[in-house]
Amino acid sequence: MDSEKQKRYDRAYLRMAREWAALSHCTRKQVGALIVRDGMIVSDGYNGTPSGFPNVCETDEGETHWYVLHAEANAITKLARSSHTAAGATLYITLSPCRECAKLIHQVGIRRLVYLNAYKDDSGLRFLNQAGVEIVRFSDVD
Repeated sequence: MDSEKQKRYDRAYLRMAREWAALSHCTRKQVGALIVRDGMIVSDGYNGTPSGFPNVCETDEGETHWYVLHAEANAITKLARSSHTAAGATLYITLSPCRECAKLIHQVGIRRLVYLNAYKDDSGLRFLNQAGVEIVRFSDVD
């Protein structure tokens, strides 16, 4: 795919990830993720509590509960319950991954990461770069 066409698709998938983020019940931060392989969305996710837990992500003091799942972790675990694979896929996400999620991203074989906003800790991005994952950042998709 030529680079201009790829950029159009990247922006479109990031816009979709942003829409997915709006489904999150978290108030501090809403993050959305899509996993795309061979031109197909094979999984999606947003940050939130595990299935069966109340949709309350933060404590009364505004801190995120430790058990809240990140958007990319939700997308990866959802993928694990399907017949699809992430090998060679692209992850589109509205916030760059933390270091814990970066390990999952690498381990499932995602080869490309496209994101909008930078997480406060860039160690996840540094790890993925070291692992050979292609990383692309867009500052805006409108």
